[in-house]
Amino acid sequence: MLRVKMIFIMILFTIVVFAPVPVFASTYLIGSGIYDITGPAGEIVMQGFAVSSQTTGGIHTRLRSRAFIIGDGARRVVFVSTDLGMLFQMVKLKVCEKIADDPVLSQYYNEQNVLLSATHSHNGPGGYSGYFLYDATVQGFVWQNFNAIVDGIYQSIKLAHNNLKWGRIFINQGTIEGCGGNRAETAYNNNPVEERAQYSSNTDKTMTLLKFVALNGEEIGELNWYAVHPDSIGPDNHLISADNKGWASYLFERDKGTNYQSSRTFVAAFAQSNAGDVTPNIGYGQAPQYVTFAQNPSLKNAVLKQYNKAKELYSSATQELSGSVDFRHEWVDMRTLYVESANTTTCAAGMGASFSAGSPYDNPSPSPLFPNGTTVDSMNWGDNAAQTVLYNMLNGIFAFAWPATNNPDYKECQAEKPVLIPTGIAHLNINGPTMTPQIVPLQVLKIGNLAIAAVPAEVTTMAGRRIKKTLLSALGSTGVDYSVVAALANTYVSYLATREEYAMQWYEGACTQFGPNELAAFQQEYTRLCNAIANGTDVDPGPAPEDVTGETVDFTAKVLFDDVPPGKSFGSVYTQPKSSYTRGDTVSAVFWGGHPNNNLRTQDTFLVIEKLVGGVYVPVARDWEPETTYNWARNSVAYSKITITWDTTNASRGTYRIRHKGNWKSGWTGKINAYEGVTNSFVLN
Repeated sequence: MLRVKMIFIMILFTIVVFAPVPVFASTYLIGSGIYDITGPAGEIVMQGFAVSSQTTGGIHTRLRSRAFIIGDGARRVVFVSTDLGMLFQMVKLKVCEKIADDPVLSQYYNEQNVLLSATHSHNGPGGYSGYFLYDATVQGFVWQNFNAIVDGIYQSIKLAHNNLKWGRIFINQGTIEGCGGNRAETAYNNNPVEERAQYSSNTDKTMTLLKFVALNGEEIGELNWYAVHPDSIGPDNHLISADNKGWASYLFERDKGTNYQSSRTFVAAFAQSNAGDVTPNIGYGQAPQYVTFAQNPSLKNAVLKQYNKAKELYSSATQELSGSVDFRHEWVDMRTLYVESANTTTCAAGMGASFSAGSPYDNPSPSPLFPNGTTVDSMNWGDNAAQTVLYNMLNGIFAFAWPATNNPDYKECQAEKPVLIPTGIAHLNINGPTMTPQIVPLQVLKIGNLAIAAVPAEVTTMAGRRIKKTLLSALGSTGVDYSVVAALANTYVSYLATREEYAMQWYEGACTQFGPNELAAFQQEYTRLCNAIANGTDVDPGPAPEDVTGETVDFTAKVLFDDVPPGKSFGSVYTQPKSSYTRGDTVSAVFWGGHPNNNLRTQDTFLVIEKLVGGVYVPVARDWEPETTYNWARNSVAYSKITITWDTTNASRGTYRIRHKGNWKSGWTGKINAYEGVTNSFVLN
């Protein structure tokens, strides 16, 4: 009997050791997590359109951080998609500091293998950069918003770690038609004819989707990349909203029964890719302020096109990722990086004259000093004499404050770009930071046969295509045959255009800060990172960036105290809903309340739609549902009126009421106090 056991053990040992392929060749450690990063909903300028009058005044949908962790048993990577306008450098640094202080997370994760990206919604509160150019229109750095974002991202990563389990990753790709157009065709058409001929469109229509499934069959989440701007809601809107990508995430998560207040739930991220010159508004005109499908067809189109394609790719995904997990990361000083292919260096950052024009389709500038296409040569034309005088006057002001602006080498380095704002030279004080970051993070993640380039900019269509080819070429020997661009990742340095697009100095080229060879420089460094992955070698981490949060100022409005009219209390109903409605109607109610910045109600809500079920009122909708809106407005010095609306198109018949939850600040003690109010019931027929 003992001999039989020994023979059996030897056979089993031979199978395990000498089997050519492991039993689970495509098995990964996978975890997902989601957390609230919604910032101050009152009186904070929004990030994206740079319109100082666009201040927050309530919530359409909450903003989320969606985290995914993937490991192969030896190495792990973290990918996070956030419903933010930009992912600024200080956010990345402070999230990684929190991870470093966590005794558990610090064993596995750091700035090297953590990739943070933004969807680029233009309808969230700003003031969380720390660099002057991006905080100026917001009236400073808003610590309350910054801390909510940093902590929320950290919490989402922590949840993903706690939810780790073994599973498989399926990959699928497909194209979306009619979900965006190129807003800078003049610049795009300056790319080589033979290169443009390789593609059927002047936008990247490919959606790449990952489906995460545990070995026990549990659906963990999905992550996709698709290139389109989330600015379907225009600058006249004052409600915080995740725009088209966040709404698509919500619809997918609703299908899967996601519970936003649960520590373990399905997560669906619609991440950003090379959408620098891609608008959802081609054919629709300037995006309106409306947050409903009925009033905003551009929003409806972009949401449903992405959502439906993701559902299709998710349900039909059969090909599994396979191979190792790896990563490389470096900090690069973009003021002096030598670019071998160009035999020159990149430049200290500068924003070109056409930066002031904005994008004509979806982001026209509130101060259009110069038109798109303004180059150094065009400044010398006789019919542009007035523009030349204006430019020379502005340039003289900057040169007086920062003489290096007039350095011939700096001007020559920027080639066709007439620098309007020397963001890489200008300091607000002698020892303070420049207007924008000059040391930037570049990173590559490898997940089996998929490579991800973390690009710290808004990447144009063709620039993204070139980067994806760079990844495939450099990592092809490792089995990589899929590549994606994760844009607005780890920091934000405005745009990244091709050399040919840069020459035209359209908005995107004027915002390519580090000069005409910025894309070539990035491709060079991505190749170096990929080669290190392929060869199993390390890379120099590069110069550490400075922490600029200590240099910030905040001039935004503050809550001194809250009050209500005599005879009223916080939560009192000012306007009751009608007694009955028909499905499809919009229900509304108005409350006396407190300022929303008293308490962000993170992972909570400012409103609850309650339905009478079996004699008990149960919640059926909160402030993160796109069908609801929470509107805040100041009424006199310290009064606040809260208007709550509910679109009942998708609701069931029954008896309902509306509950408002908030917080008010005492002018005597400064204490923040919670309150609630509830309306009369109403019938939905």
